[in-house]
Amino acid sequence: MVRQRHLEKVIVSTDPWVVPYVVQLVSEYVLEILVVICDELRDLATPGTCGHLAYGQFIVDNPAFFARTQRRVVSYWSCYYRGTYESFRSYPGCTLLDLLRSAASDIAGHPWPNLAPAGARTDGHC
Repeated sequence: MVRQRHLEKVIVSTDPWVVPYVVQLVSEYVLEILVVICDELRDLATPGTCGHLAYGQFIVDNPAFFARTQRRVVSYWSCYYRGTYESFRSYPGCTLLDLLRSAASDIAGHPWPNLAPAGARTDGHC
């Protein structure tokens, strides 16, 4: 709960150190942290907002880090949450990956790679 409390204090910031901290937490197994990130980063879906630009640029600048993040999100869902979220699409981590990939795609000018395994996909996403 320590990480969650600190996250709640800083997540609204786009300071250079906050963005990598939040993206790292996206790849953690703690569901409550994922929910906080989903709730607080609603503007990731809106092109041109500070969050959309900051997170998109971070991912474009750090593709290997985000690739690992995507793999970890899928892995934790499969290991700990497959029973609760039968479909990966319904898992909050998938929602966050979609938002982050969308922001990166807008910055890069092309679709950002989706690294979720084909078996986890239900409708062409994640």
